[in-house]
Amino acid sequence: MRDFDSKPMPLDQADGLRRLFARHRVKFIPVVSNPHVAFGGMMLERLCAGFAEHGLHVLVADASERASAASELAMMDLADAIEPLSAQVSYLAARGLPIRHVDASGSTAPFLQALADAVPQADVVLVHAPATELCRLFARSAELARRSGDDSALVRPLLLADDRPASVTHAYAAIKLLTQRAGLVVHDLLLGAAPHSPRAERIAMQLATCADDFLGAVLRDWVRLDPAALAGEAPSEDLRRLVRETLRLEAVPASMAAPYYVDRPQQTAAGRAMN
Repeated sequence: MRDFDSKPMPLDQADGLRRLFARHRVKFIPVVSNPHVAFGGMMLERLCAGFAEHGLHVLVADASERASAASELAMMDLADAIEPLSAQVSYLAARGLPIRHVDASGSTAPFLQALADAVPQADVVLVHAPATELCRLFARSAELARRSGDDSALVRPLLLADDRPASVTHAYAAIKLLTQRAGLVVHDLLLGAAPHSPRAERIAMQLATCADDFLGAVLRDWVRLDPAALAGEAPSEDLRRLVRETLRLEAVPASMAAPYYVDRPQQTAAGRAMN
């Protein structure tokens, strides 16, 4: 007779996260919102352009301080609330949504699974939210990755800042929260500054030094984005490098990169929404 007492225990709640992050198609990227950045929407647009060059579909889940509150549709069916901005970019106004997926442990990670289910064609999901919210979303997956020794499963938060002191202070505070609460110690930075800004490199170096000296955290890479750049401009080589490293891809010759087709007026409206 089969010994039913010896059968394996049911899969724990974390199993869903393991399977979710193991899906090679979906790359979740926590983007730390910064209310002191004047051109946050532009930065997200440029980031979307960088991923779209690789023929990837990007979902922007915007739960930032400036995002619109989630619609009633999102409360009933997440997929119905997602707005297609182009063939390669979708947008969800998600302020207030993650906490509606909180579980008994205080994690809102089930929201990530809901996003993946709502947009099955998405290859990249940019989760644009405050650091406190990103801690609730990604702390559990970070812990699982550390326990398994799978460094490739660890997400790398992307900070936003510009060359004004308030935005830099906010970015540093975000590093502290993500490091101490979620165990996410490696970060990247998008810095909005004019091409010849004398402060840009100094700001990046100061952030990196403070993160290392006081938090044991790492600012792995940073990219300067010109706030005056036109929406239709191709991504800079630095941004392309950041995208490739985020996706763990080899360099793609410019002649082979997929064009970033988008309705520019509609994309501009998206930039306003994501500001």
